[in-house]
Amino acid sequence: MSRNIQRRVFLMTVAASGASLSAGHAMAQVAVDEKDAQAAALGYVAEAKRVDAKKYPKFATGQNCANCALYQGKAGDKAGGCPLFAGKQVAAAGWCSAWAKKA
Repeated sequence: MSRNIQRRVFLMTVAASGASLSAGHAMAQVAVDEKDAQAAALGYVAEAKRVDAKKYPKFATGQNCANCALYQGKAGDKAGGCPLFAGKQVAAAGWCSAWAKKA
């Protein structure tokens, strides 16, 4: 009987973990708001063409989230994850001051 209880606990834990992962995936679909404190601190914009080059002199035309080393989306995705904005997605066409060239 103890073995059946252990099995049930294990199966409930696996089921709860799956639900938790699904909820986390749904949350990852939220786009970063440019007015968010973290986004504002990093100068994030959803469209790189709107970067204030005077404020961010290291910005170069052609830089965007899609070609940043931190970007976790796939090629061709309109948005993807970024470890700087946990649980949220950045626009592939976006940019922030933490941009780093992909290797």
